[in-house]
Formats: sequence, structure tokens, C-alpha cells
Amino acid sequence: MTRLRGAAAIAALVMLSVAGCKQDTTGSSGPEAPATTGSGGGAALTAAESLTVKGRAPKTGYSRERFGTAWADTDSNSCDTRDDILKRDLKQVKFTDGDCKVSYGVLQSDPYSGKEVTYRRGRSLVDIDHLVALSDAWQKGAKYWDASKRIALANDPLNLLTVDASANRSKGDGDTATWVPPNKAYRCTYVAAQVAVKKKYGLWVTSAEKAAMVKVLSTCSKQALPTGGNPTNAPARFHAG
Repeated sequence: MTRLRGAAAIAALVMLSVAGCKQDTTGSSGPEAPATTGSGGGAALTAAESLTVKGRAPKTGYSRERFGTAWADTDSNSCDTRDDILKRDLKQVKFTDGDCKVSYGVLQSDPYSGKEVTYRRGRSLVDIDHLVALSDAWQKGAKYWDASKRIALANDPLNLLTVDASANRSKGDGDTATWVPPNKAYRCTYVAAQVAVKKKYGLWVTSAEKAAMVKVLSTCSKQALPTGGNPTNAPARFHAG
């Protein structure tokens, strides 16, 4: 009888130990586990993974004039594209002569640097950045387009952003593989916008660029893909050199 009681006690102890191990294992995937918030990418990541990969074509033949006159009024609202984007992105906007020419505004906060920048016409500290640089586009498909499509890309609000001039000039004509904003909080939005433009216009990416896009967007929780902007062909009255 004593032996039976001893055996039962040992069996109960073993069962308790096993149950305890299971409980500890479950606990390791709870609050103390490594955080996964921010992973998953979303629509922007899916779109990036779908982009065509090719090598960069030569820059031969590129000039700004191949994309038409700078800031053409392709949406026919009687304001040039630069002022349209300034009005969209700046706060406390003031105008000269009506409601087109922006004379003053405040960029709060600059997407690339995170700082506040004041715009004054004629001595501006801001640029209107082509998120997908025109020379980059030229080397990844735009060289083979007709002028109407190139003009549309150069003036599409989807591809334009008001930013701090010094931060923008450090970018040059770089793609995601060579440059992302110093402001880490804006990188997901920035890369998603580049993906959106390249998908909309059928531009390809290099393998290094695609890898960089996927790397950034893989850290962005459910990052949406921007949409909208102008049609991908400018009105027939516009011409490029």
C-alpha cells in the first residue's frame, strides 16, 4: 500500500512538471516575446514585389527638356504645377496676384528632415521633389515613351512633394537603393510613393532597388499604396524638346 501511494505521488509530480513546462512555453509568445508590430508590409509591399526588374539603361540622351517645360499646367487649372504643389503641402499660405502664385508658406514639418521650413518666393528654402527622379525614370523606361507620357510624369502630383531644399539636393537622382530620407519616420511613406509612381507608369526597377524597397516596406505595418494624381498622358497642346 505504501508503495502504491509512493508511485501515485511520483506520477502526480511528473504530471505537474510537464504541465508547468507547457505553461512556460506558452508564456514565451506573449507580452515578453519580440514585438512584431510594424511587419507585414501591406499593399505597398505587394506592389513593390510585382515591379519588373531590369538593368539600368544608359543615361545617354537625357535632358530635362525631354519631359517638357518645367511646371506645365497639365491639369488646366490656370496655375502652374509648382504652385499647385506648394498650395497643397504648405500651411499659412499667402499669394501674390490672385490665388495661384504662392508668395509665402510654412512646411510643417519637412518630410525628409523633420524640421520646419519657411517658404518665401524668390529666396526659397524648399524644393518640389520628383519622388522618382526624371533621370532615374529615363534610365528605367521613360526613354522609350512618347513626349506626352514624360510630360505627365514630370507634372503628376503623385510624383511631387514639397521638401527641404538641402535634404532634397543630397538625394540627387538616387533611387531607393542609394537614398532614403534621413527622417526615418517618413521612409515607409516615401518608398510606398516611389512604388506607386513606378507601378502607375510602368517603370522598371533594378534588382538592388527592388531589394531596398522590399526591405523598407517589410517593416511597415499595412502600408497603403498611394493612388490618384493626373492621367498618364498630358494634353496634346504640350510638347517636349
